[in-house]
Amino acid sequence: MARQADRLILALAAIHAARPGAIRRLQLDDLDIGNRRLAIDGRLRPLDELTLRLALAWLGHRRRRWPDTANLHLLINKQTALETGPVSSVSVSAALRGQTATLERLRVDRQLEEALTHGADPLHPALVFGIDEKTAIRYADSTRALLREAAERSSQ
Repeated sequence: MARQADRLILALAAIHAARPGAIRRLQLDDLDIGNRRLAIDGRLRPLDELTLRLALAWLGHRRRRWPDTANLHLLINKQTALETGPVSSVSVSAALRGQTATLERLRVDRQLEEALTHGADPLHPALVFGIDEKTAIRYADSTRALLREAAERSSQ
C-alpha cells in the first residue's frame, strides 16, 4: 500500500484507537471531512488535524491512482481497487512491518493514555472508544495502579 495509507492506518490506531478490522472496514462515507468527524464501527469521533491531513493526502493519492474504482472502502490497494471488498489484514498490518510495535499495541496504549489523562473513571474510555464495561473497568484499574505508583515514587 502507499505510504499515505500506512500513515493514515497508524493515525487511526494511535489516535483513534481503531482496531485493525475496523480500519479495514472503513468506508468513504465514514469520513466526514466537512464536519470533521470520523465514524469507526458506527461510533462518531472528532477528526483531529493530523488525521484530517493524512486522510486528505491518502484520498488524493487514491483518486489519482484509481480514479474509476467502484470500491467504497476508504483503504484500497491494487487488488481491491478492482473489486468491492476491503484490503486484507496483512495489508493493514504492513504499516508497522519491521517495527516492534503493532497496531493493537498502539490502540491499547491510546486507550490507556486517555484513561490516564481523564482519570480512573471507566465511563470515559467506554464512551470515547465504545469499549465494553469489563474492558473499561480494567483500564480504570490499571490507571489507578499507575497513578498510585507515580504518587508513591514522587513522595519518596
